[in-house]
Amino acid sequence: MRTKYSRVLLKLSGESLMGHQGYGIDKDRLNSYAEQIKGIVASGVQVAIVIGGGNIFRGLSGAAKGFDRVMGDQMGMLATVINSLALCSALTALGQAARVFTAINMFPIGEQYSKWKAIDALGRREVAIIAGGTGNPFFTTDTGSALRAVEVEADVMLKGTRVDGIYTADPEKDPTATKFSEITYDEIYNRGLRVMDLTATALCKENHMPIVVFDMDTPGNLAKVIAGEPIGTLVY
Repeated sequence: MRTKYSRVLLKLSGESLMGHQGYGIDKDRLNSYAEQIKGIVASGVQVAIVIGGGNIFRGLSGAAKGFDRVMGDQMGMLATVINSLALCSALTALGQAARVFTAINMFPIGEQYSKWKAIDALGRREVAIIAGGTGNPFFTTDTGSALRAVEVEADVMLKGTRVDGIYTADPEKDPTATKFSEITYDEIYNRGLRVMDLTATALCKENHMPIVVFDMDTPGNLAKVIAGEPIGTLVY
């Protein structure tokens, strides 16, 4: 397979890992993700991954229920570690080497993240799964993804979601919403589109990191994005 990118940062939604369960990790969805990721690594692409934790716990929703915000965010970081371990296990079961890095020291659960260790893993054709967000409260996993994409010098940040791109409104709620094939960082901000939080969007803009938002839940889509097929929405 001819590929458009040689190194990518793939951001996966924790909510998507639920499948149709409503909570936790759906084994079929997890294995589907692992198979797609293994496929693009086999084509020669270096893959770093950041996974959200919303299928287990979200810091903001916890704060709304009375949790201390800092502790709530720390609980959310731990949720991302659980998801990262699950994906690492699924990849390993398929014969794809993978390694979990954590933003804060959690050895032996994961190796403490550094740019150089992650890039070394990528060079060894290992999937580098980077957990724990930025390691700080008040930052989302979108911001963590943008930060890691810049740090590991990825060609692009791929944001795998439940929808097939960016729309003028939420397509699950507004049937008249229309899809963008391309959109600028500034237009996302000016239109108030909730693609990522503003910190993540600004970080990508300042470091010229393109983003492709696409539907990860349809098997084969990841390979299509890697091949440069015009699915999803390009943010530039």
